[in-house]
Amino acid sequence: MLPIVLSVIAGSADIVSFLMLNLFSAHITGNLAILAAHVVGGGNPHIGQLLSIPVFLLGAASTRYVALSMPGDRFRALRVLLALQLVLLAAFLVVGAASGEVDVDAPAWILVGMLGVCAMAIQNGLVQVTLPGTPSTAVMTTNVTRFSLDTVEAIRGRDGGAFGRAVRTGAIILGFVGGCGLGAVAVAAVGIWAMTLPVGLAAVALVISLRLIPPQA
Repeated sequence: MLPIVLSVIAGSADIVSFLMLNLFSAHITGNLAILAAHVVGGGNPHIGQLLSIPVFLLGAASTRYVALSMPGDRFRALRVLLALQLVLLAAFLVVGAASGEVDVDAPAWILVGMLGVCAMAIQNGLVQVTLPGTPSTAVMTTNVTRFSLDTVEAIRGRDGGAFGRAVRTGAIILGFVGGCGLGAVAVAAVGIWAMTLPVGLAAVALVISLRLIPPQA
């Protein structure tokens, strides 16, 4: 269940930050595309879009640093990283709710955007370093490709594990799409308070991680 919950978090946080701030928090490829479009078209990207790339890099690097500081204990690292993500998403909500009307060039709203980017960088990283073999919970292009390949393998019957992989990847894709839909509806209804959804789900993810039992030697 944990990867599915994480995929809903990524989808909902990504759509909230995009609709509110014109910034992808989980999908860094989207920010690169926006920046390229501005450069070619002669537009002016806002500061948050420019900062999102280095902030994402720092967030991912911090994830690796935390994992390396807990050698041989990926379950503990997972819980610490999920707790950190929860704090960052909660800060996104609190600072955003206290900042009044959205202004993507205002320092407070730039901070809001970077809190979201950092939270999603941590999620992208923690899946790779603490949940080995798990499909990405935020990069759906790779997942859709993987799902398509495994589906063909399952139909052809050449790979006995292809069906199981296709089911797991498909569930994550559906979770992300569902998160995007729920996030969009919530933004239309309550604005920045839509971040309550990924914050609540981040708390659920942390609770799930506390129930995980390390394999016995």
